[in-house]
Amino acid sequence: MSFSSNLKEELSKINNLAKKEEVKYELIGYFISKNATIIKNNIRYATESEYNINRFSKLLKNLDINHNIEFDGKSFIITLKTKECINEVNVKENEINIKDLTDINENYKKAIIRGSFLGGGSINNPEKKYHLEINLSNKINLDYLFEIISSMNIKCKKLELDKKYSIYLKDGEEISLFIALMGANKSVLNFEDIRVQREMRGKVNRIVNCQTANLNKTINASVEQIEAIRKLQMSNKFNKLDENLKEIALLRIDYPDMSLVELGKKLKNPVGKSGVNYRLRKIVEIANGG
Repeated sequence: MSFSSNLKEELSKINNLAKKEEVKYELIGYFISKNATIIKNNIRYATESEYNINRFSKLLKNLDINHNIEFDGKSFIITLKTKECINEVNVKENEINIKDLTDINENYKKAIIRGSFLGGGSINNPEKKYHLEINLSNKINLDYLFEIISSMNIKCKKLELDKKYSIYLKDGEEISLFIALMGANKSVLNFEDIRVQREMRGKVNRIVNCQTANLNKTINASVEQIEAIRKLQMSNKFNKLDENLKEIALLRIDYPDMSLVELGKKLKNPVGKSGVNYRLRKIVEIANGG
């Protein structure tokens, strides 16, 4: 299964159904998601996740809310009468809006967040990219969920585009905190393991790229130096060089791949990297008519 499916499976098995108030707030999260719609006098919730539909059904049963479950060949569908809906949401002709529930405790906020993710959320495979998103039914619900997520010290962003209302996170650390907030401890560990591996691969790639760049720079410099030395030899200007320039030039010819530090150690009177670099640059300058 995908990471998103595994996460929703874990969330659907959280054992808190005995806490009726918490159940009610998790149910609110489902109702404000994009997947909950109103058709005539019915609230309709559709999902392709069996774990999701089972969780939603258990929440409804816990609060003695009558509902029906169907399967249309692709999606699981729960329907219930609008008059059966809980008092914490306003059911209008064509939409469900959450009431002002800012003065609630932390556990109830977590329950709403968890329900909204189960109801209309998804997360990308973290091995490829970090992206968690929750789709809401309208701007009222979007603003409310954004407010309570932000109140839990998690940085998220809102998207309002062509009647699409969503909250999303793209930072790995924030997503990890979000998953932990919902209570999916196993998924947090899995996510963190993937995140560490990604960071390690990134560091290795940066080191390799840096080393490759330095190697290319060294090779290019060596080629330029050898070409300058050959040019001086062919124009009979080589013998006019100072002895210290001749010595380093002959060493560069013999050891084209050697670093400046190693070349400096092979001189009769060893010098450091800067000394070798100065002499070779002087040779290139002379060869170019300087």
